[in-house]
Amino acid sequence: MKPNMDNWQERVDLAAAFRWTARMEMHEGVANHFSMAVNDSGSQFLMNPNQMHFSRIKASDLLLIDANDPETYAGPNAPDPTAWGLHGGVHAAVPHARCVMHVHSIFATVLACLQDSRLPPIDQNCCTFFNRVVIDEDYGGLAFEDEGALCAALLTDPKQKVMVMGSHGVLVLGHSVAETFNRLYYFERAAETYIRALQTGLPLRRISDAIAEKTAQELEQYPKQDIRHLAELKAILDEEGSNYAR
Repeated sequence: MKPNMDNWQERVDLAAAFRWTARMEMHEGVANHFSMAVNDSGSQFLMNPNQMHFSRIKASDLLLIDANDPETYAGPNAPDPTAWGLHGGVHAAVPHARCVMHVHSIFATVLACLQDSRLPPIDQNCCTFFNRVVIDEDYGGLAFEDEGALCAALLTDPKQKVMVMGSHGVLVLGHSVAETFNRLYYFERAAETYIRALQTGLPLRRISDAIAEKTAQELEQYPKQDIRHLAELKAILDEEGSNYAR
């Protein structure tokens, strides 16, 4: 514990999520960003420093951004304008977006590049996201402040915690780091299954809407999988002597 730093547990959890996202090659160079709101209004949130590789981020590296204080955006490590524009807009307008993760992971991005970016329920992982994904059909360039507001306007349904950003990547929401990372992980796995199934050129086995919805609800109620998932990843990092929690 670092008594001189607030929100230490959130910092540690985020740092672990950054490290594991890099290990799974779901990041993109020194781009992409995660954030975690630390006040009720969402105007203050933790975020990774500008262009720092996910595999090196430590808990103490994370920046505390105040959307109401322009001075927050000054300094050599301040997040780039696209990062705080996108995340600030979502945190300010979407109450259920306590944690926001944005990546250009390969299979989610391939899905985002298809004319039809819907993820059909062809297996259990895909069912997880049945009727729970919103698609941004209007790519508008880099996600500066206005683009963040446009994305936030599409995220009004609390059930839809994944946004496929057309021709861009994926944005995932959650109430905690564990919940959001777990959702990000499984969406990438589901997208991979679908893309690889398409590559066979063979007919797809589609699960019925009724069973897909039933499965999605059962998975939503599955006890503490997200908490255990992140706890196990942190345990592995700890056993390896990682410095993520510093």
